[in-house]
Amino acid sequence: MTAKYPSVRRRRLQASSLTLSFLLAIGAAPAAAEELSAANAEDGVAVAATASTAAADATAQVDDEVSRGDIIIVTARRRQETAQEVPVAISVIRGDSIEATGNFNVVKLQQLAPTLQVYTSNPRNTSVNIRGLGVPFGLTSDGFEQGVGIYVDDVYNSRVAAATFDFLDVEQVEVLRGPQGTLYGKNTTAGAINVTTNQPTFDFEGRAEVSVGNLNYRQAKAAVSGPLSETIAARLAIAATSRRGTIFNVTSDRWINEQDNLGLRGQLLFKPSDDLSITLSGDYSKQDPEGYGTSLVRVGRTQRALARQYDGLVAAYNAANPTRPYTVPSRNIFDRLTDIDASLNAGNKIGGVSARVKWDVGPGTFTSISAWRFWDWKPENDRDFTGLSIVSKSQNPSQQDQYSQEFRYDYDGDNIDFVLGLFGFKQRIDTQGTEQQGADASRWSLTGAQAADPGILNGLTAANTQYLKSTSAALFGQLSWKVTDALTIQPGARVNYDKKSGFYQRIVTNGAGNAISCTPAPAAGSVLAAQCGVYQPQQSSPSDSAWNFTYDFNVNYKVASDVLAYATYAKSFKTLGINQNGLPLNADNSVNFDASTVKPESIDHFEVGLKTQFFDRRATFNLSAFRTEIKNFQATVNGGQFGTVRGYLANAEKVTSQGVEADLKVVASDRFTAYANGAYTDAKYKKFINAPCPPELSGGTLQPASAVPDYSQPGVPGALSPRQCDISGQRLPGVSKWAFSYGAETNIPATLLAKDGQVYLGIDGNYRSQWNSNASPSIYTNVKGYALTNFRAGFRGEGFDVFGWVRNAFDVNYIELLQVAPGNTGLIAGTAGDARTWGGTVKFSF
Repeated sequence: MTAKYPSVRRRRLQASSLTLSFLLAIGAAPAAAEELSAANAEDGVAVAATASTAAADATAQVDDEVSRGDIIIVTARRRQETAQEVPVAISVIRGDSIEATGNFNVVKLQQLAPTLQVYTSNPRNTSVNIRGLGVPFGLTSDGFEQGVGIYVDDVYNSRVAAATFDFLDVEQVEVLRGPQGTLYGKNTTAGAINVTTNQPTFDFEGRAEVSVGNLNYRQAKAAVSGPLSETIAARLAIAATSRRGTIFNVTSDRWINEQDNLGLRGQLLFKPSDDLSITLSGDYSKQDPEGYGTSLVRVGRTQRALARQYDGLVAAYNAANPTRPYTVPSRNIFDRLTDIDASLNAGNKIGGVSARVKWDVGPGTFTSISAWRFWDWKPENDRDFTGLSIVSKSQNPSQQDQYSQEFRYDYDGDNIDFVLGLFGFKQRIDTQGTEQQGADASRWSLTGAQAADPGILNGLTAANTQYLKSTSAALFGQLSWKVTDALTIQPGARVNYDKKSGFYQRIVTNGAGNAISCTPAPAAGSVLAAQCGVYQPQQSSPSDSAWNFTYDFNVNYKVASDVLAYATYAKSFKTLGINQNGLPLNADNSVNFDASTVKPESIDHFEVGLKTQFFDRRATFNLSAFRTEIKNFQATVNGGQFGTVRGYLANAEKVTSQGVEADLKVVASDRFTAYANGAYTDAKYKKFINAPCPPELSGGTLQPASAVPDYSQPGVPGALSPRQCDISGQRLPGVSKWAFSYGAETNIPATLLAKDGQVYLGIDGNYRSQWNSNASPSIYTNVKGYALTNFRAGFRGEGFDVFGWVRNAFDVNYIELLQVAPGNTGLIAGTAGDARTWGGTVKFSF
C-alpha cells in the first residue's frame, strides 16, 4: 500500500536535532528545516481541530503547509492525516510544547486543554473528565468503566492512575472530545486521550534534558535511538522526577506531597520490508512519594447537634485532655501546614509489554495490537484529615492485570475509507483493604459515657478482601464516503459485550482481635451497637453482563478550500457497573443487595463544528458546539454512616452537558506565534432525586429545603431524608463554566558564545472559573476561579536549548481539590495548588 503521506514517513527519519523536534513530528524536509524558525518548534500551541475529509491533493497540501510550519499529523481516526481533517473536536499538544510548558503528565495537561478536567486525591482516586463527563466525582470504584479512555501507542490503559505518571518520550498527545466508541477498541463515551511516543529510527539519534528548580526540583530525561541492523532498530528512554513536598507536616516534622517518579521504556522495531513492521515495547514506571496529605480549609455548619460538629468535638476533646489539648496548626490552607498523624504512602507501579504488527495488505493496512499491563498500588492514608487518632489506618492496596487484543483493518480508497476492528479485553483486580479506628475515635464518634471509653473503638478494624473480574469484547467500525469532493458522509457502529463479576468481604474485629457480628441487630446503647455503627461485617458477590449497540453519524462539508463544516450525532452506552466497596443498608440494617449492580448509561450526543484557515493558512480558527444527554448517569452516593459505606455507585436519572469551544492559532511570522483556546461548559444534573446530601444538609433528621435559610432559592438541594437530597438542576462537580488557555512566543536571531541561534521569550497561561469539589454541590466546597501565568526565556541553536522558566509567576493562591471529612462534622480539608516555582532547563540532541 502506498503511504498517504510518503514524504512525512520518509523524511521524519532525517530529523535529529532537538531544536527541530517540531519537524520530527511533522516530517519536514531538511531544506524546510533550515528555513523554519525554532520559534515554530517551541510555540507551545495546543491546537484544536474539528474536521473534514482529506483534500483532493493531500500530499501537496502537506508539503505546502510544512513550508509554513503549521501542519500537525494525528492518528485520531487510526490513520495518519492532518488534524484539520478529523471530523471530531480534537486538541493536539506536541511533545515540545509539553516540555516547554512543564505539563509533564495528564493531570497537568488540563492547563493546555480547557475542556479537560483532572482531579486527584491520590493516583487511585483520580477523575479524568472531558466536558464534565467521564467518571463520577469522588472515591473511585473498580466496578465501573472510565468514560475517558487513555491510550498509549494504541494500548488501552484501564487504570486511571496512569494519568499521574510522567509522560515518557512522548511525540504528541491528542485529546478527542465526545464519544469515540466506533474508532477505539475500548468504548469511550466522553472522549479519549491518545498518547503517541517517539518510535525507533534507522538513523542514529539521541537527546538528553536536565531541569533544576526551587523546592529541590530535579528532572532528567534521555532517549537514544538507532539501527541494530538493516531491518532492526531500537529506542530506549528514561525519565526521573523528584521534588520536595509542598505541605509541612508538624506532626512528622517533614514536608509531604512530594514528587518521586521514575520511568523506563524500550522499543524494538523489526521492518523486513516496506509493507511490514513489528514493534515490541516494554515500559515500567514507579512512584514512591510521601503523599497525599491535606490541610484544613474551613469548618462549616451541618445538621448535627453543635456539640457533635467539629468545633464542639474539639472542645470536648480538650476538656477531657487538658494536658494535651488539640489545636490545628492553621486554618489557612495557603500556610501549607498540616498535622495529620497517620502514615502516608503512595507506592504506585505501572507497566507492561505490547506487540504491534502493521501490514500493508492490498488497498489497506492490517494492524494487530497485543498487550499485557499491570498496576500495583500500595497506599497509606489519613482519612480523618486531623492530627487526632480517629481513623488510625486507611489503606486499600490493589494489584491489577489486564490483557487486550485488537485487530484492525484500515482501508484507504478514492471515495471510500473505512476502519473495521475487533477488540477483546480481560482484567482482574485484587484488593486487600484495612481501616482501623484509633485511640481518639470514641471521643469523636460516640456520645455519653461511651465517648469517654476509648477501648470501645480503639483498634476496631475492618479488613476487606475483594476482587473484580471483567471481560469485554467488541466489533466496531467507521466508514467515510466521499459523496463529492466537498461532501463526506461518515457512519459508524459498535457492538459491545461486557461481563463483570466481583467478590467483597468485610471482616470486623474489635481491639482484642475478636471478630464481631452485627446480626441480629445488637441491643441499643450496647458496646456492640456502637461498634456496628462504625463498621459492619458484610459479604457480596455481584455479577452482571450486558450487550449494547453504539452508533454515530457524521456529515462534513467543505464550504471552501479552507472552510469545513460538520455535524455529528452519536448514540453511545457506558457499560454496566457493580459495587465493589460494600453495599448500603436497609432501614432494618440488612444489606441492600439490590444496589449491587448499576445500570448502563445511555448517551445521546449532538455536535456541530466549523474549521477555518485564513491569511495563507497562517491563522487557524475552529469552533464547535455540543450537547450531551445521559440517562442513568453513574454517580457516587453514600449511606451517611461513618466508615460503614464511604461511597457506592448508583444511577442519577439524567445529566446534560452542553457548551461551545473555540480555538485560535496564529503563525504571524517566523518570529512570532500565538494561540488561544476557550470553552463554555454547562454541565448539570437534570434529575437526581436520591443524591447524597451536601454537608450543610447532612447529619440531621428529615426536613424540607425551605427549613434551611441558605437553601431558600429555586434549584438548590432539597432534603428528602437524613441521607438523600434532591439535587436536580445543580451543576456537576469539577466543571468550570468558563475555561481558557493561551500562549505566545517571540524570538530574534542571536549569536552566543560563537553559537548561532535565537533568543526567545514565551508566555502561556490558563483560567478556570469557579467550580464545586463535592459530588453534591455545597457552599463549603466551592472553589474560586483562578488564572495562572507562566514565563520562559532562553537561547537555542542547532542541537541545544537552554532556558529559564517561572510557573505561576504571580504566585496566585488557588485550590486544587477540597474533600469533606467523614462523619458529618463539617470539616473540609483540601490541597492547595503549587505556589510560584522557578528553575532552568538544558537540552541537547544529536
